[in-house]
Amino acid sequence: MKYQISNIKYQILIVILIFTCVKAHLAAAADSREKVRPATVAGMFYPGAPDELRQMVRSFLKSTPRVKVQGKVRGLVSPHAGYIYSGIVAAAGYGQIDPSTRDVILLGPSHRVALRAASIPDVRAYRTPLGEVRLARLASTLGKLPGFESVPEAHLREHALEVQLPFLQVMLKGFEIVPILTNSSDPKALATTLAPYIGEDTLVVASSDLSHYYSYETAVALDRICTTAISVGKFSDLPLCEACGKQAVLTLMHIAKIKGWRGVLVDYRNSGDTAGGKNRVVGYASIAFVDRKEGTSRMKERVSAQDRKALLRLARSAIEARLVKGAELEKPSQVSPVLNEMGGCFVTLHKHGQLRGCIGTIEPVCTLLECVEKNAQSAAFGDPRFPSLSADELNEIDIEISLLSVPEPLSFNDGEDLKRKLKPNVHGVILCRGTHRSTFLPQVWEQLPDKEKFLEHLCLKGGMSAKAWQDTETKVEVYEAEVFGENDSK
Repeated sequence: MKYQISNIKYQILIVILIFTCVKAHLAAAADSREKVRPATVAGMFYPGAPDELRQMVRSFLKSTPRVKVQGKVRGLVSPHAGYIYSGIVAAAGYGQIDPSTRDVILLGPSHRVALRAASIPDVRAYRTPLGEVRLARLASTLGKLPGFESVPEAHLREHALEVQLPFLQVMLKGFEIVPILTNSSDPKALATTLAPYIGEDTLVVASSDLSHYYSYETAVALDRICTTAISVGKFSDLPLCEACGKQAVLTLMHIAKIKGWRGVLVDYRNSGDTAGGKNRVVGYASIAFVDRKEGTSRMKERVSAQDRKALLRLARSAIEARLVKGAELEKPSQVSPVLNEMGGCFVTLHKHGQLRGCIGTIEPVCTLLECVEKNAQSAAFGDPRFPSLSADELNEIDIEISLLSVPEPLSFNDGEDLKRKLKPNVHGVILCRGTHRSTFLPQVWEQLPDKEKFLEHLCLKGGMSAKAWQDTETKVEVYEAEVFGENDSK
């Protein structure tokens, strides 16, 4: 009898243990499900059906980007609007990322919840209609550091990071993410914390739209300030930049500065270009950051002989159209993709070997076609050093075009250090001190081969002291140029 009672107790105990284990397992499963951040804007910002979503993303990725990035993309500024508005702009950047990328650090704004620090959600994965994307172990590591917090409600309905995922899911296999929301953190401090964890297989994405609800023309002008400042790393102009993800963008810019990445404007459009009216538009940009060591000599053979001929003809026709009755602007009928890249350029006019006008744009604020057309007319009719060109002079001038690389800051310890770092006949040089700014193209080294004379003349050109170049308070930038002219074929 005692044996039977003991056996019954034992059986009851076994049942209780099994029940407890099952209950714990179910609880763990429920907890696991809760640890997945669900898709909250599927069906609104992008299709909720997997096949439709995948097809839409792939169709965007098949579009030819306005700029083909040279080198490995290490960072991206990418928009986060509904795909019908900004999807094609986002795809221009995502279509050029390295398929071997394993970790993606996502930086974005918290639109609905104020944050005191950078927030990383306490979840194991994000879900979209294309499946789950696991959080990298780095997310947990960073979450324990000073300057980070976890605010679940900030992430729950936030779309800025979520809309980036389908592009990554189509482009990459087996990647993990570190989702970070920020709207009050110190961007420089956050960048300094993140930089040591960014390896060769890491991509950093800053999610941001640009100006909101201006007229088309106003938005284009405002956004040009922003895209230029981001691309060239000009932090001083960021206060003029309207971007909802400005903190995220600034963080990426600081990371790029630490890592030595250079910015490239891949695409810019606004909702007036894609799927909306032109009265109240929102701006979108795709800006890539690339290792400087990769692709820094891309100016050497940027355009083909045919492209050069087309640009020279465009420049001359732009001048003739203002002087000769019936003359028309001659844009190339077959446009090479490189001519639609954003780029800086100068157009120089010579008459009997003497300078007759020279005007240019240093920053890449428009396409090469637009840049050459505009600066050809400015060199002929807007250079304050010369009277406007006359029709009688048309046959006496020769046109030279300089296509510029994006300027890069050049740090130096003193005047002697600066002279050592400058490369005659290679570097175009920009000096900036307060409101004073001036530049010499690389060709000017031919007239001023001595480095001190070159720098002194450049200072005087900008209204600075002749010795201002020796002061480290003077900012120095350098660029390269691909130079060609009508005389080359004579």
